[in-house]
Amino acid sequence: MSAEAADREAATSSRPCTPPQTSWFEFLLEEALLEQHLKKPSPDPPPVQLIVQFLEQASKPSVNEQNQVQPPPDNKRNRILKLLALKVAAHLKWDLDVLEKSLSVPVLNMLLNELLCISKVPPGTKHVDVDLSSLPPTTAMAILLYNRWAIRTIVQSSFPVKQVKPGPPQLNVMNQMQQEKELTENILKVLKEQAADSILVLEGALKLNKDLYVHTIRTLDLLAVEPGMVNGETESSTAGLKISAEEIQCQVCYDLGAIYFQQGSTNAAVHENAKEKFFKTKELIAKNGSSSLHFTIDEERLAGYCQACGVLTSSSDDASQQTTPYSQIHSCMKSGNYQVGLPVQFRQSVLRELFQKAQQGNDALDEVCFKVCVCNTVCDVLQGRTIDIQFCQLFLKPSKEKIDFLLEVCSRSINLENASEALKRKMAAFLKNLCLGLEDLQLVFMISSHELFIKLLKDDERKLLIDQMRKRSPRINLCTKPVTSFYDIPASASVNIGQLEHQLILSVDPWRIRQILIELHGMTSERQFWTISNKWEVPNVYGNVILGIKDNLTRDLVYILMAKGLHCCAIKDFVHAKQLFAACLELVTEFSPKLRQVMLNEMLLLDIYTHEAGAGVSGERPPSDLISRVRGYLEMRVPDIPLRQVIAEECVAFLLNWRENEYLTMQVPLPLVQTNPYVKLGQLLAATCKELPGPKESRRTAKDLWEVVVQICSVSSQHKRGNDGRVSLIKHRESTLGIMYRCVFLNYFKDCLNCIFDPEPLVLTTILSLFVKLHNVREDIVNDIAAEHISIWPSSIPNLQSVDFEAVAVTVKELVSYALTINANNHFWLIIQADIYFATNQYSAALHYYLQAGAVCSDFFNKMVPPDVYTDQVIKRMIKCCSLLNCHTQVAILCQFLREVDYKTAFKALQEQNSHDAMDSYYEYIWDVTILEYLTYLHHKRGETDKRQIAIKAIGQTELNASNPEEVLQLAAQRRKKKFLQAMAKLYF
Repeated sequence: MSAEAADREAATSSRPCTPPQTSWFEFLLEEALLEQHLKKPSPDPPPVQLIVQFLEQASKPSVNEQNQVQPPPDNKRNRILKLLALKVAAHLKWDLDVLEKSLSVPVLNMLLNELLCISKVPPGTKHVDVDLSSLPPTTAMAILLYNRWAIRTIVQSSFPVKQVKPGPPQLNVMNQMQQEKELTENILKVLKEQAADSILVLEGALKLNKDLYVHTIRTLDLLAVEPGMVNGETESSTAGLKISAEEIQCQVCYDLGAIYFQQGSTNAAVHENAKEKFFKTKELIAKNGSSSLHFTIDEERLAGYCQACGVLTSSSDDASQQTTPYSQIHSCMKSGNYQVGLPVQFRQSVLRELFQKAQQGNDALDEVCFKVCVCNTVCDVLQGRTIDIQFCQLFLKPSKEKIDFLLEVCSRSINLENASEALKRKMAAFLKNLCLGLEDLQLVFMISSHELFIKLLKDDERKLLIDQMRKRSPRINLCTKPVTSFYDIPASASVNIGQLEHQLILSVDPWRIRQILIELHGMTSERQFWTISNKWEVPNVYGNVILGIKDNLTRDLVYILMAKGLHCCAIKDFVHAKQLFAACLELVTEFSPKLRQVMLNEMLLLDIYTHEAGAGVSGERPPSDLISRVRGYLEMRVPDIPLRQVIAEECVAFLLNWRENEYLTMQVPLPLVQTNPYVKLGQLLAATCKELPGPKESRRTAKDLWEVVVQICSVSSQHKRGNDGRVSLIKHRESTLGIMYRCVFLNYFKDCLNCIFDPEPLVLTTILSLFVKLHNVREDIVNDIAAEHISIWPSSIPNLQSVDFEAVAVTVKELVSYALTINANNHFWLIIQADIYFATNQYSAALHYYLQAGAVCSDFFNKMVPPDVYTDQVIKRMIKCCSLLNCHTQVAILCQFLREVDYKTAFKALQEQNSHDAMDSYYEYIWDVTILEYLTYLHHKRGETDKRQIAIKAIGQTELNASNPEEVLQLAAQRRKKKFLQAMAKLYF
């Protein structure tokens, strides 16, 4: 059974089983009236509801003598009724827009199935299997009408439907509506299953290049006669209303575009097809004019489709699409840029769609709906539009989270510095009315205490708002102190204490913190408010003193100001930290000299951090006042003052960074050196660094520093014996004899000796050379690492087994990596890094850093590399790297760089035939004639004529002539060195 036949059977079988109530006389009267109505000179369109009446009468089932329900009989009466319905549709020129607006899906399905029947479409035939070009014009047109309607119905069913408000419940009406709903769903199910076939039928229709004809009242009258008498006329090419081929293409393109657009939500590639069909429709309408068509297309809807397709697809061929607001919105969303203003209609459309999905049971969209609604409402307020009813509905049950989000949106929507007075008044009025509409005092306080509210409303406006709220609710007891917004807080402790604690946690304004604590202590005297946040941490050495303050309010205030100041300092918010510390200093000066000195010490540390993060980065020396305060702290002798060790550490690091070596060596108090390991380490470093630039490098201070570092890197052995008395386990631990652990020592250099402002910090160079020397004194060391000032350190260690050389190697790697973050162009540090890679058999990386060291000190080899950088040891290591990488021609060239050319190594390398470098293309970089002559002989012996010619050409250059002056020969060598090293750098960088 075909889909059309199944639809007809479903439509007829679902009708109510009631006997016909219209007499034959009444039916003939209706037919006569219709004929008379259609034959008027300028008839108005007949009521489309006549189709419903005719088809309902024709489809009513009959009842036999045994009271059994039978299908509608195929008698003359029913055939005439169906014919009358077709005539009404023919009078309307089969305009689907008109028919769809007035007829339900089941009725229109029945009407078009009757059209298929009367147009001689064989029942049970699939339309997709029929060749439209071979059918009579009216038959082909009937098939097109049915499939166009099927596609349009599928598209229409995907649109949201406005729910009709139900009237008083009536059982028979509800039953009839339910039956019609079920029938519609069944028909839609069949149509969707056959959607692919309908699309193929319409795509085939686009290939027809001939006019078609649709039935008129006259052709329907002729069909009522015996078919054999008029068969030739009705099937001819001139019967019925002519529809041109271009009009058919315009109709079909539009309908296909709509279905493709609907399917594009699951298949983005289909949007391209939709775009093609809509733009084709647009061209046909522009060509023929909309007045020439026997149907109507909503050109505004078509324009919307075209615009949407241009946004959803690539539109390089249509530059105008890029300028539309929706195109810009879409491109911003694709790029993740959400700072774009949306048109009002677009925002309202998005909100409607979200609300509809939320009402259908998607609870996850409730919060999204609220946020979109709030954003739209704030935009409406600023643009002077009325507030939508949906916002009022959503705020019937406000919550703290909703108020927080609303205030955040309001704050981001207006820039108070640049906003006009009109905008400020609109926002202030909105927030004021919102307060008046809320009953929860805690939520009112959230708004009235917000920074935006305080800035927008003047003092007198806030007073007026307080009076209005007092009149509205006598239970609200509001103070009316005039100056500050702080006193506008409702005094109900049970409501406001939590909100005040929240404000206390967030605030970094010392005055605000003080006022909130005064208010909280006025509400309750039982709470310790310094404990409400676990993020408030004060060092134990300070906490014992602060918690000893007897006055609860003062104790809370000092503790919180100190904790917040330390936190701001840790996150490098130095401005707020200074304000908090200054307020705390002013407070404790009145009653505690001990805490006053504590705050002075913390402010000194803050000033050190501030300078090093600010002016110190550019290398500007600290002011003399700051240096004097640092010295004063180290010399301080005030008894019973709680001190944080980190302050002494930072003071020593500060003096080391700014090379105050004389002071650290001679003037630091001895007790401080004996009790603080960082001060002792700083003194030894300063003494060593002070003597390094001198003509004679003193080994005495260097030896003292060496012994301290060796102790730090020493390990202790623990022997564990079993029950049998033999040693079963030996564990190595960091020795406790050193002044600090190795990891602490290393972190001290990384965290405290922050020498970014000094491109060549002497302290770091000194300690790095010390560890390099310590690394080199191992007995099993094969490849030494070079470093500056390495000769000042002792050459041996009495007890080698006590040193953890693995930890030393790790320390060297970490120190040089840290050093290169400070100055990546220090050639000595680059050589150390290269030596480390060489010692660990990472030859390619080693070459990279050897070449980089030469490049940074020679303007990328445009100048000669200093001999103290490319020493013979460095060149030999580069030669070994190239040899192990099978780059043998590079080995031969590098052999020339040595003070005495290593011909043996060069000749051996050139004999290798399995070379991974460019081989003969490197011959132009060889300036030693002996090596070139050997190459000529070698290639001649091997029969390599081409390579021999390249070598001969290199020898024949006049600048390599042995009779040339020495200056010319050196210049030729230098030029080839430059080109070779630049080529190597491009290869390994």
